[in-house]
Amino acid sequence: MDAPFATTSTNQQLDADVAIVGSGFGGLTAAQRLAKSGLRVVLVSSTPEHLFQPLLYQVATGVLNSEEIAPDVAGILRRHKNIEVRLGTVTAVDPDAGLLTFRGEGAAQTVRFRYLIAATGATQSYFGRDEFARYSFALKTIDDATRLRAQIRRCFEEAARTDDPDLRRRLLSFVVVGAGPTGVEVAGQIRELATRYYKLDDVSVYLVEGAGAALPVYGGSLSAYAQKALERGGVEVVLNAFVTEMDSEGVTVKIGDGAATRRIAADTIVWSAGVQASAFAGVLAEVTGSAIDRAGRLLINPDLTVGGYANVFAIGDMTSLNGYPGQSPVAMQEARHAADIISRKKQPGTPFQYFDKGSMSVINRFSAVVAINERIRFGGFIAWLTWLAVHLFYLVGFRNRFAAIASWLFAFVGSNRPGFDQADRMPAEKQRRRKAS
Repeated sequence: MDAPFATTSTNQQLDADVAIVGSGFGGLTAAQRLAKSGLRVVLVSSTPEHLFQPLLYQVATGVLNSEEIAPDVAGILRRHKNIEVRLGTVTAVDPDAGLLTFRGEGAAQTVRFRYLIAATGATQSYFGRDEFARYSFALKTIDDATRLRAQIRRCFEEAARTDDPDLRRRLLSFVVVGAGPTGVEVAGQIRELATRYYKLDDVSVYLVEGAGAALPVYGGSLSAYAQKALERGGVEVVLNAFVTEMDSEGVTVKIGDGAATRRIAADTIVWSAGVQASAFAGVLAEVTGSAIDRAGRLLINPDLTVGGYANVFAIGDMTSLNGYPGQSPVAMQEARHAADIISRKKQPGTPFQYFDKGSMSVINRFSAVVAINERIRFGGFIAWLTWLAVHLFYLVGFRNRFAAIASWLFAFVGSNRPGFDQADRMPAEKQRRRKAS
């Protein structure tokens, strides 16, 4: 939801009991939960696909084909006759009149709703240094992943052709900023790509983190394990370091509390250090009177409603409630809760309670960490198998699961990268649908 929001004239109106904005984990789960309710649902999505965002880094590093983690939203919901999917970008919402305006297929349209569920997720945050976006690669969309994949491949291929040692060194140097799950996964896979696919040993991967540990959200033994596993794989982990400058040739980082700085030359910089709520969160805040936090997230009510409106719900990464993490399990549970209130399986005003099933992060081939709770925490090969099983379970559709298994076998047991065989350009139909939005 990155397009500017503005009031537009309309030429078509849809009527719905429930309008859902967003087709990520939260939006799709809400639609599926309401499928058997008999309520009329209109889901407005800014992209034609439902994106399995946790696996974007595998598209970027050639492990998976983008189609395997981005099935068509309309296809997923096609058998539910009470659900209509529209491709477009929301431009305005009037909660008092129950009207949602969006622009899609070249025209402005409105949805008249009784209930609204907002699930538009989050975008990249650069902590006030938006100029960093010019020199770095984000990893929030399929387009981000395919651009990064093209960049990584270009660097390896140009390095193979050049006789200039300085240019080769810069081409084969990669900086990943942020040692959360995405940063750790990207750094580990780039290093594996170098050694197992391109058969190169002179590739440098730097993982820069402002905290004192890799995967700081895990802490303790799991963070220590993650750092050791990365370093064994050839990744240099730079802790207590903050990026102060960035340009087309690399980054400058400040080390610790002192004045010491370090310059790292690299052609490729991946930014995974922070997120902020989508622009739609600000729109909802303005029209509902809801407060937002520093990251632009809506400070929603305990029952997931927004401001003083009992018929407007917001879920997932665009919200803040009780310190719950910005992860897909939270968004999915919130989606079910909101849908159950709307369908009266739960009483209006029922507070949402999150059931924490634990978290996990892959580090590199055959290595991951899993934290079920404070007592059950483990890393290694068994954690990696657990990670594979959970992600296969949540991939939408049998075809996607089958394709992912085949790709993982090629990439992890063998040394191929099936994602590199995919054409960089999207199919003509998907290009057309994207332009229409």
